[in-house]
Amino acid sequence: MKYFVFTFGCQMNKADSERIAQGLERKKHKPALSIKEADLVVVNMCSVRQSAVNRVFGLKEKLKGKKTILTGCILKKDRKKLEKIFDKIIEIENLTKGLLGNSSLLPIMKGCNNFCSYCVVPYTRGRETSRPAEEIICQAKKIIKKGVKEIWLLGQNVNSYKSKSVNFPKLLRMVNKIPGEFWIKFTSSHPKDFSNELIKAMKECKKVCPYLNLPVQSGDNKILKKMNRPYTIKDYKGIIKKVRKAIPDIAISTDIIVGFPGETRKQFENTKKLFKEIKYDMAYINKYSPRPGTAAEKLKDNVSPKEKIKREKELTEILKKTAMENNKKLIGKTIKVLIAKPKMPVGKTKYNKRVKITGLSSALDSNGFVKAKITKALSWGLKGEKLEK
Repeated sequence: MKYFVFTFGCQMNKADSERIAQGLERKKHKPALSIKEADLVVVNMCSVRQSAVNRVFGLKEKLKGKKTILTGCILKKDRKKLEKIFDKIIEIENLTKGLLGNSSLLPIMKGCNNFCSYCVVPYTRGRETSRPAEEIICQAKKIIKKGVKEIWLLGQNVNSYKSKSVNFPKLLRMVNKIPGEFWIKFTSSHPKDFSNELIKAMKECKKVCPYLNLPVQSGDNKILKKMNRPYTIKDYKGIIKKVRKAIPDIAISTDIIVGFPGETRKQFENTKKLFKEIKYDMAYINKYSPRPGTAAEKLKDNVSPKEKIKREKELTEILKKTAMENNKKLIGKTIKVLIAKPKMPVGKTKYNKRVKITGLSSALDSNGFVKAKITKALSWGLKGEKLEK
């Protein structure tokens, strides 16, 4: 059969989808370019945001006449309705069991113990479980041997990884010691677990890229408390200060929620203030939507949809300016770029910034890396010229 995998959600979902595809191809199924030409459609869903859930329900008409499987993060309240749309609903662990995959997206743990008041992950993915370090290193070696040049270590709370005597900083060092030329990135981190030991490992491990996604979620302490995020803005800024002192050129991104229940205009202004102060390279800005079963669902969702959109736009405007300022610092510099796909003039830097490159032929460097001189800065990326070796 021809199959098509629809993916909604985070990097963890993407990693799972790659393993699903691998399993289907082992059974001699072929990938389809679209739902239309597929015999089997697998939907790997996310329940963290209502918009993603709505998109799954919106597939109903397109799925008619197809064999269908639903997996991923599924809330109990949605399950009965979804059973009417899909032939089978299979737990993600059962669908990917035994399939470690050759992807550069490398899950090191699953689940979450934090119970942020807005999040369904602990209910859909369960409590934190870390994979054995030996298993992760073995998989990483296989991936690198097959030519992968960028490894993303993934977890809902990646820096809380703990397997026997190996914590996350030690795991980073173990991966860093694997022979070969490759980059290491990781996501997503929680400020409460961001230790000095981790900062030291990031600085000393040459393969770990100077890029950090550190979700803050709000710039106001009272809102953070309502979110069940156990740190203050002072704590958060302290981490950023230490990271930048250790790694001066690091690029920093964050996750933010606007319009959380009870968020006043003054509290939102504190978030704007934080954005201006931190000067993020990127931010993933989300409008709050209540999720069934979470603590925040009991709170009155009293920020209007119109106001949420307004706040999202205001933060985006600040981000555009700070990202542009940061990107301008790279103009004239020669940096290494990892090409995303052969014959495509687009790649990304160790700072996780997208680069469009001119002068790129189909004959890439044998290892997938090229050197480029940055010629132009944009808010959401860079432009550059390929240089000869």
